[in-house]
Amino acid sequence: TASVSLLQYVAGINSNVAGNIVDNREENGRFKNRDELKNVYRLGPKTFTQAAGFVRIFAGDDPLALTPIHPESYVETRELIFDLGFKVDDLRNNERLNELRESLKQVNIEEKAEKLGLGIPTLKDIIKALKQPGRDPREEIKGPVFRTDVLKIEDLKKDMILQGTVRNVVDFGAFVDIGVKEDGLIHISELSYDYVDDPGDIVKVGDVIRVRILDIDLRRKRIALSLKL
Repeated sequence: TASVSLLQYVAGINSNVAGNIVDNREENGRFKNRDELKNVYRLGPKTFTQAAGFVRIFAGDDPLALTPIHPESYVETRELIFDLGFKVDDLRNNERLNELRESLKQVNIEEKAEKLGLGIPTLKDIIKALKQPGRDPREEIKGPVFRTDVLKIEDLKKDMILQGTVRNVVDFGAFVDIGVKEDGLIHISELSYDYVDDPGDIVKVGDVIRVRILDIDLRRKRIALSLKL
């Protein structure tokens, strides 16, 4: 269901391939499993290997596509589920899923990893994924605490200190969501008291930071920010 702009953030997928994914979906309907991505024009084996673990298919025919488990580990994952007395379809049944979670807690990691021919870290990741199919890892990211008295650009005042989230990092600085409609810009010269060659060395997309209001241009709807508090 993702848009072209969002799909570009998936490992291995560039803007052209992202567009091809959306075109394929519009022409053939929703994807039913991860393997159908292989039918997308210019999405080759290497791209599939990079991207497959980062996409989720919620209304498909394969419950494992609800998890971050990579298709390369599907055979071992199905064997693990079967050994515990369950079926893959049980991931969609809340009662059976709760029973599977309890069984997974009792798994001897070392013995099971050896039997399945998996590394211990890989098996731990698979077990964690099976316990929470459909989980969105972004839910764990703490967001900024926006001020209730700052809802629009007119509420801002010079030298006000606010929390915000880095939305984009560019050559000349970083754009930050501070809780009003317009994102503010931290110019590269305001990212540090020291010289900054690359803004990406200081902030990254998703960072929650504290910023100071440098200037507000109401006419052009522009907000200048600084990390120099």
